[in-house]
Amino acid sequence: MERRYHDFKGPLAVAPMFVQHNHRVAALIQVICLALLLFCLIERQVRCALSPEQRMIDLYPDNRRVRPTGRMILYHLGELTLRIGHATDPPTVQITRGVQLHLLELLGIEVTRTRWPQT
Repeated sequence: MERRYHDFKGPLAVAPMFVQHNHRVAALIQVICLALLLFCLIERQVRCALSPEQRMIDLYPDNRRVRPTGRMILYHLGELTLRIGHATDPPTVQITRGVQLHLLELLGIEVTRTRWPQT
């Protein structure tokens, strides 16, 4: 539980905001808590998919086996880009490293099924 308080104060990049009404403060805290919940669920999904060892390589440059953290998972997935397609060419996700593909597989995300949004 203590680590989640640390996450609440740490990796979420929230700029200082000054709000004047209590309902806006409550709404801001609710949004932060939802972001923290997603952060924790992503970490849990990857660790459960790795079980029983719950360690993987390629997260750090020295290739040591470590337990993936939410911060490290989002760091690697944050470098993904989407190549915009055309009418005959669908958009594709640009994966530059194998660890990104491995993390997407652990999360159960199929990158081959990208498609145009329904309009």
